[in-house]
Amino acid sequence: MGLGVWEVKSSRNVPGTSYVLDDASRPALPEHLGAHPVKYDKSNTIILVPQPSDDPNDPLNWPLWKRDIILLILSTISVIASTLSPLLAANTVTLAIFFGRDFTQMALLTGYHLCGVGVAGFIFVASARIWGKRHLYLLGTVLIIISSAWGGAAGTNYASLLWARVVQGIGLAPFEALVNASVGDLYFVHERGKRMALSNLALFGGAFFTPVLVGKITQTIGWEWSFYMIAIFAGALLPLIFFFVPETAFVRPEYQALWRPEEGAAVSVNGQHDSHVSGESKDVQTPDQSGSASLEKQAPYTDPTPPKATFAQSLRPFNGRKSDANFFKLVLRPFPLFFHPAVLWACLIQGTLIGWTVMIGVVLAAIFLGPPLWFNEVETGYMYTGPFVGAIMGFIISGLLADWSTKLMIRRNKGVYEPEFRIVLVALQLVFGCVGLYGFGITAEKVTRYGWFLPDLFFAFEVGGMVLGAVASALYIVDAHRDIAVEAFTCLLIFKNIFSFALTWGAYDWLTSAGISKTFYIVASIQVGICLLSVPMYVFGKWNRAFFSRHDILKILHL
Repeated sequence: MGLGVWEVKSSRNVPGTSYVLDDASRPALPEHLGAHPVKYDKSNTIILVPQPSDDPNDPLNWPLWKRDIILLILSTISVIASTLSPLLAANTVTLAIFFGRDFTQMALLTGYHLCGVGVAGFIFVASARIWGKRHLYLLGTVLIIISSAWGGAAGTNYASLLWARVVQGIGLAPFEALVNASVGDLYFVHERGKRMALSNLALFGGAFFTPVLVGKITQTIGWEWSFYMIAIFAGALLPLIFFFVPETAFVRPEYQALWRPEEGAAVSVNGQHDSHVSGESKDVQTPDQSGSASLEKQAPYTDPTPPKATFAQSLRPFNGRKSDANFFKLVLRPFPLFFHPAVLWACLIQGTLIGWTVMIGVVLAAIFLGPPLWFNEVETGYMYTGPFVGAIMGFIISGLLADWSTKLMIRRNKGVYEPEFRIVLVALQLVFGCVGLYGFGITAEKVTRYGWFLPDLFFAFEVGGMVLGAVASALYIVDAHRDIAVEAFTCLLIFKNIFSFALTWGAYDWLTSAGISKTFYIVASIQVGICLLSVPMYVFGKWNRAFFSRHDILKILHL
């Protein structure tokens, strides 16, 4: 058991496990992956995982500054997109009076918006599998512009505003579903930690800064301008996406292989078998029965290197199919993955805390806008300063620890990387997230005694834990199950949005009947149990990867 990860006693290669660092205590790696030299980072100490191809259009071959600019643009538009879900959080009372509706109907403006995100995720992810991600980023931005202008112009028509919110959810879907997957497209394993933290900060941090601004906008120039501002900023970002965010999806050749002496097999750098062989013979090192390396003739990968795409070609929304799979089968692919333990674990780790955050938003609207504090829109909006700071702290902590802790564990594991090393961050989610939930329930129940600061502080802890869990689960899915990462992120998107929708539907009645403290005792205890599921996921994660590589759910169901 490498650092507590249950070792699989099998000659079959386990997806996700890979050599990342050279280590003097184990036999030397071959100098070539067949006809291709093993590629290292600039320090010549870290083996690049996955190995980049010889294609100049491979995103892994782009300069790091170019990849970082792409991620920065995607993260910026993700901030704008993520503001859509909590856009009405500080305006609940104002809009309830304006439209003559109750709190539940106001909450459903967010609930149906989240449904739009979840349903659109199915269609968009299938489209991303076949045609890539670029066209969806462009479409999502255009839909955000149109629907935000529509929402601002809805006037007194509640139904019109409701449908604008649904379309906003559809526009948000590509960013929630695909940006984390693009991090996997653009970066090697050892580069992903702080970049994944940045993308998750963009997706979650912006959502908590929104109410701070919206409350002031509503009081100063009217609630309609909170929609118009979104349309203006998204419109300004559209040219950046069009000109500087090329397609990140890439069909990677499968010729890269590394020797694992303990298994007596050629092992792919990204955890896949070296099954693509054609053409003339090549030399691959394999161990003989005595354990020493011998040479076995195999066929090399001989596809010609394609020319580098021109800038004009990179502007195309579509640049060829990425898969020959049937579109309708791809739409159905996420459903069976809810029975995949790793995907279900990631849904729970990420989705439940997001749902509890939505519930806290309901409490803020119901308690702080009414007696005894009687906050107005601006003061209620300022209550989201705490969670925004919590999101920033979660980003900083995860950014500092995600790669550092993983590299430390790799060294302790003699240069072998196991994706389960990413799960360690969940320990911090357990501390921060659950303390935040318990503390918020206690202090929000008695605001006359504790005031507004302590509930806001515990809200910050809860959001910090949410970001840490989101980073850990996203990194684990990308590293452990790269081949189903897009569908897995779809499952996360569907789960967290449907779960949050259910809470917006019944949270207010639940809180008023059971009380805030009792409700959050239950919620926090549930979250403790969910976090503890990370222990068996860490220990048996490699076994799980090996099992589902042999018993692929999607192949069994012909999806």
